[in-house]
Amino acid sequence: MTAAARAHGLFQHLYGIEPVGIWAAPGRVNLIGEHTDYNDGFVLPFALPHRTSVAADVLPEQRWAVTSELTGETVEFTLDAKVDGWAAYVAGVVWVLAEQGHRVPGARLTVASDVPIGSGLSSSASLECAVLTALVDLAGLDIPIADRPRLAQRVENDYVGVPTGILDQSASILCTAGNALFMDCRSLRTEQIPFDLAADGLAILVIDTRAPHQHAGGEYAARRAACEQAAAELGVAALRDAVPADLDRLSDDLLVRRARHAITENQRVLDTIELLRSGRHREIGPLMTASHASLRDDFEVTVPELDVAVTAALTAGAYGARMTGGGFGGCVIALVDADRVDNVADAVAKAFAEHGFAEPAAFKAVPSAGAGPV
Repeated sequence: MTAAARAHGLFQHLYGIEPVGIWAAPGRVNLIGEHTDYNDGFVLPFALPHRTSVAADVLPEQRWAVTSELTGETVEFTLDAKVDGWAAYVAGVVWVLAEQGHRVPGARLTVASDVPIGSGLSSSASLECAVLTALVDLAGLDIPIADRPRLAQRVENDYVGVPTGILDQSASILCTAGNALFMDCRSLRTEQIPFDLAADGLAILVIDTRAPHQHAGGEYAARRAACEQAAAELGVAALRDAVPADLDRLSDDLLVRRARHAITENQRVLDTIELLRSGRHREIGPLMTASHASLRDDFEVTVPELDVAVTAALTAGAYGARMTGGGFGGCVIALVDADRVDNVADAVAKAFAEHGFAEPAAFKAVPSAGAGPV
């Protein structure tokens, strides 16, 4: 049963009536361009078919109740209440819309999701974006699609308190089926890049390492702070404006490594775009692998499970492989021949067993549509 059907069923069970509507937003993987978004750089995500769905109706007064299928918990709140935990991603949407001067109608919402939690596939952004899409439609608000990712990012940054960039929310809202989303995180200019791997006999395999993915704590914030310090020392607005020759001017080896990742990763995104535009899909593999090495050695956000998964996938014949998401756990993506998906997945599972890791999960990712009504 789909997440939309489960959210609908939960709403009917709780309230005995039909919801006004159902809305959904996807998780995402980032093909390449990791930790570049908050450096005003370039990213290239695509949306997953896995979605978070919200069924909702309107209440006559400004209060909200949200029920999670996962926890079975119902959280009720008003505009003057600060909400913590998973429901903060819902209350934060109400807050940011009100803070922007919109009148947000009270609502009852039920939530169900197919996006794996804690896997670096942006389950939190999919929740924010599904709720945002629902409330905008319920209220009849005239908020252009292009402006919505910034609002959802503010939920994460200013309400929940996680200093993420705008990649996840943009992917969840702006992606289209069959394409990757090329985004300039400074100008917010986007371009849909055709990404039809099946026509070339290829596939993207997503390997969920089951290593707990957590970047809400100090490590993510520390990477961002180091990048900002490096940019300040170089006298540029962001590391997007720096070039490799600038690294010699930095005072500290740690800053050199952090900045080198951001600078080289931006170039890898641009190189990947050029290859995809010319249909040279297999040739992006080495760029993916180089991205992982940079994230491992210079940015230091991988963990043993991620590194073992990448090595095993490459050994089994993947054209390229890299961690995706913020790091410190989560998922690896691998570019593989479509008829070797199972072989590569099996090779990773065998390597995990040999290392005593938890059994990984794997699935083939197909570029899918962004947020909208169901």
